[in-house]
Amino acid sequence: MALSLTIASVLVTPGSAWAQASPPPAEILRRLAALEAEIAELKALIVAQNVAPTPVRREDPRPREAGQPSETAGDRIFANYLHDLKFGVGIDTYYAYNFNDPLGRVNLFRAYDVTSNNFSLNQASIIAESKPDLEAGRRFGARLDLQYGQATETLQGSLANEPRPWVYRNVFQAFGTYVAPVGSGLTIDFGKWASSLGYESNYTKDQINYSRSYWFNLLPFYHMGARVAYKFGDTTLNYWVTNGTQQTEAFNNFKDQFVGATLQPSKSLSWTINYYLGQEHPDVQAVLLPTEPSLPTQPGLSITPVQPYFRGKLHIFDTYASWQATPTTLVALEGDYVANQNPEPAAPSVVTGGAAYLRRQLTPRTGLGFRGEYLLDRNGLFAGAPQALKEATVTYDVLVNEGFLVRGEWRRDFSNRPVFLTDSLGVLSRSQDTATLGIVWWLGTKRGAW
Repeated sequence: MALSLTIASVLVTPGSAWAQASPPPAEILRRLAALEAEIAELKALIVAQNVAPTPVRREDPRPREAGQPSETAGDRIFANYLHDLKFGVGIDTYYAYNFNDPLGRVNLFRAYDVTSNNFSLNQASIIAESKPDLEAGRRFGARLDLQYGQATETLQGSLANEPRPWVYRNVFQAFGTYVAPVGSGLTIDFGKWASSLGYESNYTKDQINYSRSYWFNLLPFYHMGARVAYKFGDTTLNYWVTNGTQQTEAFNNFKDQFVGATLQPSKSLSWTINYYLGQEHPDVQAVLLPTEPSLPTQPGLSITPVQPYFRGKLHIFDTYASWQATPTTLVALEGDYVANQNPEPAAPSVVTGGAAYLRRQLTPRTGLGFRGEYLLDRNGLFAGAPQALKEATVTYDVLVNEGFLVRGEWRRDFSNRPVFLTDSLGVLSRSQDTATLGIVWWLGTKRGAW
């Protein structure tokens, strides 16, 4: 307004052109109004120049393929994938004492706690896993388990099972998953996975006892192949095609088959039924020191055919059920039948029996576990000689904190014939008693059972 008055005073100053012309007052007022409007517009432009301009998003000049997600969508998918990628690290150690004081400090017929009077590393494990997430739009996943220690040697230590166990010895599991859009979702795995034959599994922290049963030792530890699973209602059906039992690489052309079903009529009750058909007779044997220059150079790939090649089959019927009777009491039962055909005149090797389990939670951090087991080895498939094996185990748990478990265990193994080692060469016993202290650590973002 002060600027307008100044201009007005100039316009009407005596002697000016406008004053000499003496325009009518109405014309002067019209010109003043127009001038004020121009000044207001000029002020607005000056203010606008002092404000930071809004950035303009520029499109990526690179051509984008049809169907390729935008950068923002891709970032979200990658972030979700990293969020769902779970890691786990486990250390499983023990000290066991065998009261037979056996020569060589060997606990006979054990899968993992194989040595006496030793501070032992049973397992050092590393796990990475990302499961499919249909709600997030991801139908694929993968899992990798690396394992080191005594248990690794038990799992993959024999040329009797596969041509080159040392190549894959530390890779316990490695498989990819895809959920096909079939019905409620058809889960497809390809790779190497832990066997689901038998009630017990690999990781100590997830078991009722520290030591493993005879049946865990006899039944397959892992398989390499492809498997599918489909769930409808309270039932899950499974089908596998594998290279064999404990065979990352096959030693014959037969592909083993597996069919199984898991029924869960309630949250507290689960029942699994499995049948496995295999062929556990190799059609080749390894030549570890080849002399022919044309033979493959990797150890274990140089072979010579087995003549005649026997095609007898392996049959495994396996079933187990678990019942959470109360919030603090778990009961489980397992029954098994294993028959492996042998070349005539040898009779088929047959093993039958089962195990019973009881787990009682005493306090939020302590518990008791019991196992009783019977294994009738009619032809020496498991124990090397026909016999009836039995064992009873009691385990006391102290969960010091989540990720730190201490277990004390007493186990008695006995047979109807003297087979267990003693402190005297050639002198065998019908039984062995062991006391074990197991200490297990685990950490990472993978929760629950491994």
